[in-house]
Amino acid sequence: MAKNAVVDAYIARAPQFARAVIEHFRDIVHETCPEVEEGMKWGRPAFLREGRLMALVGAFQAHCAVAFWHPEMNRILKEEGRLGEEGMGSLGKVRGVKDLPAKKDLARYLREAWRLAAEAPAGAARRKGTAPKKPIEAPEDFAAALEKNAAAKRAFGSFAPGQQREYIEWILEAKRDETRRKRIATAVEWLAEGKRRNWRYEG
Repeated sequence: MAKNAVVDAYIARAPQFARAVIEHFRDIVHETCPEVEEGMKWGRPAFLREGRLMALVGAFQAHCAVAFWHPEMNRILKEEGRLGEEGMGSLGKVRGVKDLPAKKDLARYLREAWRLAAEAPAGAARRKGTAPKKPIEAPEDFAAALEKNAAAKRAFGSFAPGQQREYIEWILEAKRDETRRKRIATAVEWLAEGKRRNWRYEG
C-alpha cells in the first residue's frame, strides 16, 4: 500500500525527535505488513487492516506513544515485560528510536497485531450490517466513584453510549483489584476534565 500524504504532513509538523520515531515505526509496519492501510484516527497516524484499526502512533511535546489496538496485545507485552505505564500507549513514553523494541521484536508484535486486527476488536469500526452493541451498565465501584465527583458524573452522563463503554470496558478488563482501583481513579480524574477514554489520541 502507498503511504498516505496526510500522515506525511503529520510527520512534517512533528518535533524532530518524533519524526525519527514515527518514520522508523512506519517503515517497519510497511515492511512487516505490506497490505497495511494508512489513515488518521483521533488526529494521529493509524495503521489499519481492511479498515480495522491495528496500531496508532502519535507525537507529544516530549515523547511519542505507540498503541496496539487489540487488548490481547497488552497481555503479550505484559508477559514480555514490555507493556508501558498507564495512559502512555502500549510501549510507554518513547523519547527516541532506542526506546522502541528491537526491529525483530517490533516486527513480531506487528505480525500478531495484524492477525488480531482481523477480529475487529472493541473500538475498531464495526462491519456494515452488524447490530450495534447493547448498552452496558457501569460496575458498582465505578458508579460509586462517579457519585462522589459531580463533574465526572455529569461528563460521563453526557457521553454517547460507545464513549461510556470505552471507559467501562477498560475498567472491567483489569485483572487485579489494584489495577482496577487505579483505573477507576484515573477515569474519574479524566472525566472531571471532560476527557474521553482515548483523549490522548484525539486531535
